[in-house]
Amino acid sequence: MLGIVLADSLFMIFIFWELVGFSSYMLIGHYLKKPSAAAASKKAFIVNRVGDFGFLLGIILTYWTFGTTELTALAAAVDVNEGTVSAALGLLLFCGVLGKSAQMPLHVWLPDAMEGPTPISALIHAATMVAAGVFLLARVFFLFTPEALTVITWVGLITAFSAAFWAFAQNDIKKILAYSTLSQLGYMVAAFGLGTTYGLAQGGDAVLYGLGAAMFHLTTHAFFKALMFLGSGSVIHAMHHEQDIYKMGGLLRKMPVTGITFLLGVIAIAGIPFISAGFFSKDAILFVAKLQSTPAFVILVITALMTATYMGRLFVVAFLGSARSEAAGHAHESPWVMWLPLVILSVFAVGGGYMVLYPGVLHGILDGAVLHPKGSDKLLMVVISIFAGGGGLLLSWLFYGRNSGNTDALEAKLPAVFNVSRSRFWFDELYSAYVTKVQQRVADLIDFLDTLFIGGLLVRGAAGVAGLFGILARSLHTGSVSAYVWWFFTGLLLFLAYATNVFSLF
Repeated sequence: MLGIVLADSLFMIFIFWELVGFSSYMLIGHYLKKPSAAAASKKAFIVNRVGDFGFLLGIILTYWTFGTTELTALAAAVDVNEGTVSAALGLLLFCGVLGKSAQMPLHVWLPDAMEGPTPISALIHAATMVAAGVFLLARVFFLFTPEALTVITWVGLITAFSAAFWAFAQNDIKKILAYSTLSQLGYMVAAFGLGTTYGLAQGGDAVLYGLGAAMFHLTTHAFFKALMFLGSGSVIHAMHHEQDIYKMGGLLRKMPVTGITFLLGVIAIAGIPFISAGFFSKDAILFVAKLQSTPAFVILVITALMTATYMGRLFVVAFLGSARSEAAGHAHESPWVMWLPLVILSVFAVGGGYMVLYPGVLHGILDGAVLHPKGSDKLLMVVISIFAGGGGLLLSWLFYGRNSGNTDALEAKLPAVFNVSRSRFWFDELYSAYVTKVQQRVADLIDFLDTLFIGGLLVRGAAGVAGLFGILARSLHTGSVSAYVWWFFTGLLLFLAYATNVFSLF
């Protein structure tokens, strides 16, 4: 990750990009004796290679167009001649973001990546590696045309909304957080597309609005999402590796430090005004969406409401009410080495949105790049945040708080909606059908052609012809001097016939 941050060219970024992907692959498969962990690591590796193939093509096209992959030189070249940048170039580079930041349709690997150890989920698959795609967008924002930015915006919007909807049917505490991460990454990608488009329309340095909003939310999200992932690890430890929230319940009384810090993380991601870091960064994203696109603004507000609701569901079911299993009844607070990081992160989850907490350089960058609402717009954003964040948490309490059983209230009351959410729009089934029905059959055909023509006719055929000539040559070596004399005179006669042009008579 440090290599990605410090690299000064797309080529060097790609090298470290792949090393990060390899690290992720190894860490997801840490529990190598679990078939599910092994399958998840392979899935993550393969899906990311699809996106990275497009990213590599984008790097090649960049070099073909500008003759360099150095970021400084690229920025200067674009300033000289903006017409050289194409939508295809930007979208190919964006393919890397689709894989690494798990945007649709290459989002399917991230929920399965929760098979890895929980600290890995917190550090790599929530706060750093999956955010590398958003960071890449910020590094190469000058290479995107308005057409490419429109595609990027809608990919982010669809991912944010869809992942939030899918989270409602998840019972695994880590997978709920995984879908939440998907949704928040979609928020960041949409923020980049919307803000950069708006900035281009304004001209000058205003183009940094998209960069600022996306990076600001990336920063605050790292605080509260790492907090909740580590909090889930504390819960799983206390529950003897049980991850089903419907086998928890009543954990707030038994694990007060974990419960309170987890609640602060929920408040942060819900974006409750002024008492959470998520409010400030989400506020900036919603405001730039309001300025740029009303449909995008509406989608993001609905997504914010859904986010607060499903995260409230997680807290209500897991931490409130009564114990739903024997493990929950005997749960106890984790040791201080596990809850101390939660306390530290909770401080930033609450106050991390206040810009005065950042060093002067970062404050200066964000202060000029984040478009904060003022006056009546500020009041509107506060009202929307209260409606989306507070309303979502209240809705989760009303809907799930009275259900003390081991079944989901949404499944009981709205089974059709629950089943569609649980289906995850059948992406995994579609990919599985494609692999088994199309890709495998194409692979079998290629294998047959390879065996017949390449391995058979070309390789073995050439070897067979050479072997035949060898047999014929060996048959001439009889060891008889008289036979060699006859071959010598025959060759001499043929040579003389050729030299005197006798063959032309025929």
